[in-house]
Amino acid sequence: MDKIIREEARLIILRALADEPDGRCNSSLLVRHLEVFGINRPRSWTEAEVRELENRGAVRVMEAGSVLVAQLTARGQDHLERRAFLDGVKRPSLPEA
Repeated sequence: MDKIIREEARLIILRALADEPDGRCNSSLLVRHLEVFGINRPRSWTEAEVRELENRGAVRVMEAGSVLVAQLTARGQDHLERRAFLDGVKRPSLPEA
């Protein structure tokens, strides 16, 4: 079950970044995005998932004080648009016709 939750969380994080005008969001705000979907984990857990997305090339990460700021990359956007898929990240649903 832990693997499924982590893969789902990574997709939620990518979607949250894509919804931002500049494609960026800090780890504290990402915690709130995950809570909306019933994933209640501490910021340290969320930051570990952000780092995992960085390792997969889906985001770039900058440190800003005590938080991480993640920025969506082209590779992360490709996953969201189903042009390419990232291992360890849930595949997005097909758009409804």
